[in-house]
Amino acid sequence: MTTDVSIAALARSAGLETDWTDAGGVARRVCDDALAALVDALGWPCGTALQRVDSAAALADENAAPPRIVTGDAGLPLTLPHTIALPGAHFRIALETGGYVDGRVAGAGEHGTLPPLAMPGYHALDIGEQRIGLAIAPLRARPFDAFARAPDAGRRWGGAAQLYSLRRIGDEGAGDYTALARLAAHAARHGAQAVAISPTHAGYPALPAHDSPYSPSSRRWHNVAYLDCDAVPGAEAALHTRDDAVDAPLIDWPRVLPQKLRRLRACFDAWRANGTPSRDAYQRFRAAGGAALDAHARFDALQAFCIEHGIGADWRQWPAPWRMPSSAEVDAFAHAHADTIAFHTFLQWCASRALGDAQHVARRAGMATGLIADLAVGSDRAGSDAWAHGTTLLRGVSLGAPPDLFNAAGQAWGVTTWTPAALRADRFVPFIELLRAAFAHAGGIRIDHVLGFARMWIVPDGGTPRDGAYLRYPVDDLVRLVALEAARHRAIAIGEDLGTVPGGLRERLGAQGIAGMRVLWFERDATGAFRPPSAWDRDAIAMTSTHDLPTVAGWWRGVDLGWRRVAVDSGKPQNGAADSTPGDASAQDPNEIVQRADVGHDTVPRPEAGRATPPPASDPDLIAAQAERATERAALWHALQQAGCAPANSAVPPAGAPPVSAILAYVALSPSPLAILPLEDLLGLDEQPNLPGPPCGHPNWLRRLPRAVDMLFDADARKRIAAVEHARRSRERDP
Repeated sequence: MTTDVSIAALARSAGLETDWTDAGGVARRVCDDALAALVDALGWPCGTALQRVDSAAALADENAAPPRIVTGDAGLPLTLPHTIALPGAHFRIALETGGYVDGRVAGAGEHGTLPPLAMPGYHALDIGEQRIGLAIAPLRARPFDAFARAPDAGRRWGGAAQLYSLRRIGDEGAGDYTALARLAAHAARHGAQAVAISPTHAGYPALPAHDSPYSPSSRRWHNVAYLDCDAVPGAEAALHTRDDAVDAPLIDWPRVLPQKLRRLRACFDAWRANGTPSRDAYQRFRAAGGAALDAHARFDALQAFCIEHGIGADWRQWPAPWRMPSSAEVDAFAHAHADTIAFHTFLQWCASRALGDAQHVARRAGMATGLIADLAVGSDRAGSDAWAHGTTLLRGVSLGAPPDLFNAAGQAWGVTTWTPAALRADRFVPFIELLRAAFAHAGGIRIDHVLGFARMWIVPDGGTPRDGAYLRYPVDDLVRLVALEAARHRAIAIGEDLGTVPGGLRERLGAQGIAGMRVLWFERDATGAFRPPSAWDRDAIAMTSTHDLPTVAGWWRGVDLGWRRVAVDSGKPQNGAADSTPGDASAQDPNEIVQRADVGHDTVPRPEAGRATPPPASDPDLIAAQAERATERAALWHALQQAGCAPANSAVPPAGAPPVSAILAYVALSPSPLAILPLEDLLGLDEQPNLPGPPCGHPNWLRRLPRAVDMLFDADARKRIAAVEHARRSRERDP
């Protein structure tokens, strides 16, 4: 007789949390119907009692299997699961650098330990017939430990740039890697030690309107839309007539990208025909990229073909043989379109070179860190990664966020990531390769939604975010691997830890040397007063704002309040942080991943002016919000005075006169090893890059800076930088 297994027990075995606490502190339980949908999406049939019993048995076997890799910390004993070996068993460790360590497993009962290994790296453990990988992270250290030892440690600051927004004279309508290199050089000359940039993950060359950098086709490869056609091999032989319309304040990707791709194809054809010496470098790049690069190029070529022939952009709707990268039909397509696939690998080579050049320029100009790359939380479910990696990525679900104080409906982002089981089965190789790609041309990385290292809210297809649940991830393994790869690349790692933070995660990140993020708008106490800079976390970077939040000038003027009303009229909740990940008592974070679930259907209006239509002055909600903002301005001005950033006993500046320099200096006074200041704040701009939430007319990811990077640092910008550097020096003298 078959004994049934409860859906809740089966869900817990599959890694789901059946109970959770919401942002208001209320205990919640996931209903059985939602759990059943998620368990089934994770690949464990559960519709009948027999299926549940069979799935429970298979899960028990999977969970009991010995791991293929074990992570640990250098200098500390390494605990082994009993499935590997019991105490007393003989072992041999083959060190990455050569040599061996022999001994017997110590411990008692079912828990064995290996002696401490002093050398971080990837080693191999042999016990009996098993060979198991070892990944040993470096000794625990405070974040930015190298910064702390530098002579100018207390003065370090950096800028944050939306790469697409950059301008340069002669560009093609959008920011590019050449403009980034110039920005780095100019910023370094004005004292910046880093430039944090928006993601450069691969987008969709055949879908120019899909413009969110946080909904990439692939996180492993680069965005070729940011190429400067004049800087790629073969450019000298490709004719070019500049389109004067590219100087608009908003990027017109459907116009810009096709023109750019046509010119890039001409460059490629000329380069290949001329047999230039760089051919060998390209071949080495293509060989190093191997099957992964080839799969991405095949996807881009196939998608363009399918769009052109009316089949559609979403690979999930393609003919069945084309949905499988390893099929004979895909091989036949690749053979028939070899030139097009070579073109796409050429573009990736050019993008890799251009990013590397930008980092080289930054370091040569004197930056201690240079570029800080941004690692998105996931990739689009209709993109290259999802097509190429099959069931190693979550299918049938979307990453998202549960209902919270600011968004009663919750969120589903339309992106996916690896399954925990696939990561373990593959020895975390896909994650390690992703980290290496991110660190390859940067002095640091920012990990978006690092909370997902511990658990990720997943939403079943056909359900709402309310039907989701948290899926557990191997947080210790992921954190150690980031620390190890950061050390090997001599780079820094930053985790975006805003929102509902699982207990102990911030401490775990900090112990491994991964810095958090602290944003001015969230640094308040229970009364709403702004915390003094001295009370900010010294193991996190300090920021005025993020791309999802109001700029300093925009907040002071209340520009975001107008957009808030527009959002409400579009059906959104009534808070400017509407699509937020819920925060702790002191921090609410608009989540930085707001995507379109269907990349093939872009219905977002392309605004002409990029400004909200003002609601009526008599709007009661707007009047209330403006009154509240006036109170907040007074509170911030008082905090500035207390910190010495504003004259004592002075009147609060009016809404039309934002004290940007004083606010930047306030943030710079924090004990953080690095203050990151968005270009929008250094320039005193009103509008933020992105407004999280459903489409409401806001030109997300489309705004360009008002002038070229060569002219960004005018007298006003230099004045603000001087205030920042003075504050950093003051903080260094009086830590």
